[in-house]
Amino acid sequence: MRTKTDAASTRPERELTITRVFNAPCSLVFRVWTQPEHFARWLGPQNFTTIACQMNVTVGGLYRACIRSPEGKDHWMQGLYREVIEPERLVFTFAWEDEDNRPKHETLVTVTFMEQGNQTLMTFHQAIFESTDSRDSHQTGWSECFDRLQVYLATATTE
Repeated sequence: MRTKTDAASTRPERELTITRVFNAPCSLVFRVWTQPEHFARWLGPQNFTTIACQMNVTVGGLYRACIRSPEGKDHWMQGLYREVIEPERLVFTFAWEDEDNRPKHETLVTVTFMEQGNQTLMTFHQAIFESTDSRDSHQTGWSECFDRLQVYLATATTE
């Protein structure tokens, strides 16, 4: 049984925290966050597709990905890994790109993974947003990503 809590923090109001319990071990959940062939399978809101995904999951390593909306609009994102502790913690920057591939407003994402029997408690935190509207938009997007992640984990293998 999945426990789900999606809550946009109200204090401070430009931060987002989402917690999920996944029916998979930490090692697998961490792997699908850190290997592009897995990450691309669940990245993006419902009905979006990942059309590009490059990741160098090391401290100081970069990532860049593009998700395509059902209407065909491409959304590029990029960032830098600041902390990688397998299988417990990822810290990275996140920024959407402008039309010249330059990063827009940058936030910091921290994802922690805690083993709970055969399940994983994931805590996702992102801050500081430019506005509460931006935070709320990300809350919707990431929540849909994590719905997709739950489905993907049911078919992913630990190998």
